Parts: sequence; C-alpha cells; structure tokens
Amino acid sequence: MSPFLILGLLVLLLTLRVPVAFALGGMGAFLLAYFPLPLNAIPQRLFGAMDSFELLAVPMFLLMSNILLKAKVGKDLFAAVQSWIGHWPGGLGIATIFSCGLFSAVSGSSVATAATIGTVAIPEMTKRGYPKHFVYGLLAAGGTLGILIPPSIPLIIYGVITEVSITRLFLAGIGPGILLITVFMAYSILFAKFNSSYESLPKASWQERLRASKLAFPTILIAIIVIGSIYTGAATPSESAALGFIAALIVTFLMKRMNLTLLKEAVEDSAKTTIMIFAIIAGAKVFSYAITLYQIPQEISQLLVTHIQDSGLFILAVGVVLLFVGFFLESMSMLLIMVPVLFPAVMDKMIDPIWFGLFFVVLIETALITPPVGLNLFIIQAISGSKIQEVIKGAWPFMLIMLFSATLMWFWKDLVLFIPKMLL
Repeated sequence: MSPFLILGLLVLLLTLRVPVAFALGGMGAFLLAYFPLPLNAIPQRLFGAMDSFELLAVPMFLLMSNILLKAKVGKDLFAAVQSWIGHWPGGLGIATIFSCGLFSAVSGSSVATAATIGTVAIPEMTKRGYPKHFVYGLLAAGGTLGILIPPSIPLIIYGVITEVSITRLFLAGIGPGILLITVFMAYSILFAKFNSSYESLPKASWQERLRASKLAFPTILIAIIVIGSIYTGAATPSESAALGFIAALIVTFLMKRMNLTLLKEAVEDSAKTTIMIFAIIAGAKVFSYAITLYQIPQEISQLLVTHIQDSGLFILAVGVVLLFVGFFLESMSMLLIMVPVLFPAVMDKMIDPIWFGLFFVVLIETALITPPVGLNLFIIQAISGSKIQEVIKGAWPFMLIMLFSATLMWFWKDLVLFIPKMLL
C-alpha cells in the first residue's frame, strides 16, 4: 500500500470527524491486518504507549492546573501583576500576558492558562475600553504560552517520542517563552499607543501592591517548587509534577479556596483530559508501528533528504506543512502524527533535536489560534460568549508574531540552546 494512499485514508477519516484516537488506532490496526501481521501486536503497543515513567507527569500537571483553576488563583495573579504595571501604556494587556506567563509556569497547559486568565482579564479589559477583538486575540495567544513555557505537556510527550532529555527541553523553552512574552507585550503597548478608546489605570499604592502580591505569592511559590526541583536536579519532571500537585492541594486548602466538591471536579476534569491524551497516544503508537513496518517514515525521510539538501529549506518545508496541517488537527494530534514521520529526516540533516522540539512546539502553538480547529479560539469564545469571527479577528496579528518568532529561532539558534548548554 502506497504512503500517499495511507495518508489519504487517514485524512479522510479525520475529515469525516472520526475521533483522532480511533482514526489513528483503527488505521494502524487495518494496516497491520493488511500486512499481514498477528494482531496481538495491537494490545502490546497500546500497553507500551502508556508504560512510561515520564508520562506520569501528564496527569500530575493536569491535576495541579485544574486545582488552581477551580481555586481561581488566576484572579490573584492578575491582580498582583496589574497592581505593579497596570498604569503603564497598554498596562492591562501587559498584565494579561505576564499573568499568562506566570500561570503557564505552574500549569503546563494551554487550555488551563487561557481559561484561568481569560475569566479575569476579559471583563477587566473590556470595562477599560479595550476593543473586544484585541482582548480575545491577546488571551487566545497568551494561553498558548502554556505549552511552551516549562513545564510543558507537549514537550514531555515530544521527549518521550524522541527519547530526548525532558529537562533539557524544559530549559530550552525558557528563551523562546521570554521572547514571545516580550513581543506580545510590545504589541500591546503599540496597540494602546495608537488606540485612544482605552482608559489607563491609576497607579496603585505600595500598600495595594503588597496586599495583592501577598495573595499571589503562594501560586508563585508553587511555580518555584516545580521549576526549581527540575532545574536543580532534585527531582525528575514526573516527581516535580507530583510535588506541584501536593503543593497546589495544600496551598488552596490553606487559602480556603478548595473543598471536597471542587477537588472532585478537578479530579474528574483531569481524568477526562488524561484519558483523551493517552487514548490519542495509544492510537498514535499503533499507527506509528504500522507505518514504520510499511517504511513510510523512512521513505518520507529519504525523499526529504534527497530532494532538499539545504537544512534551511527543509525547516521551511516542515514549517509550511505544519501550518497547513494545523488548520485541521489540534496540537497534540499534530505532535503524535508528525514527529515520528519527520524525526528521522531531522537526524539525517543533523538538526539539533532539542532545537527542533522547540521549533515544532512554537508552530503547533500557532495551530492553537488558527481556524477552523484552533482550540484556544473556542476556549475564549466560550468564556466571552462572543462570535468566533471576532476572536479570529483579534488572533491573526499574534499568528504573525509567532511565525516571526519561529523564523528568529532559526537564525538565532542560541535563543533555544544557550540555557541548556550553560546549565547542563
């Protein structure tokens, strides 16, 4: 069976809205039966997909982020940042992005970041006269920081697939994360400069700043525990995720923001998301095994290596493909389908796998805010109750900013690699 026919059938299944996990797993099972091979390889691959110590970090980080989401700690973070910089030109936009960055450093989840900060920032910014489409686009883009700034669930899964150090990937995410936060903030300032409809906030007093910072400190402490334990080598990413979950539980109960009902809801939401992610991983594992037997990754890798000699053109081709695929697939599916296919060519081109992982994540970040299946667009639409067209209108400048950042990463590779080289 030809590679184009196999990929065409998969695209057809996804176009017919077959759930990604079933499309991947079913296609893999069909290919194994067609080969023909004993179908007992399927349960072995399904079990093997989840038999990974590193993947324990995924449900732990999801539990932590959902506990913080239910406890509404995003309000404290936003209020603290707003008290310090809200009076700047475009201050509320800057506070929103900075709050997204801080919450990303705790949750590792794009959806949790967009939902948590969005519920607080949307009414505050629109009340101050910021155009709605700008607010929605800013939050949709700010939410994407959750899968770039460590701890990042997609980086964990990329590390598992490619057997690359997750700690090094986390360290490499710091530079691009700071870059995107900085550029998003700069755009917010420029937007405010040329828009007279918004009202700036009065400068907060030192007492107000200290009071707001005191409320936000426990959440920042959780981020320090999680990130510090990884970077000092005191804990693996999975162990640090468990530490973060315990810290979030203790902090939210001490703050009287958590109870057994909310904890049950957080566990249920985390279980649903974990099952979805693991089901996709399991289906992708069966599909990946099948296409490997059909030599599809090797053929595509050889095709790219033979016809695209220059590594810059190769990365450009990968970028174009990922942008196109991002119109139809959400980020986790892109990661699990594309990485096994592209990674052999990446190694043949002698492209640094750590750098490629961050480049890949920045591009699937862009997919989170590209229609028609950009997940963050729908999250912000649901929170705001607006039309999806208004969210898309606000998001497109941030798509261009992300593409600019990905281009800068290619020309300035130390943006990604400097911190891992320095610390490890």
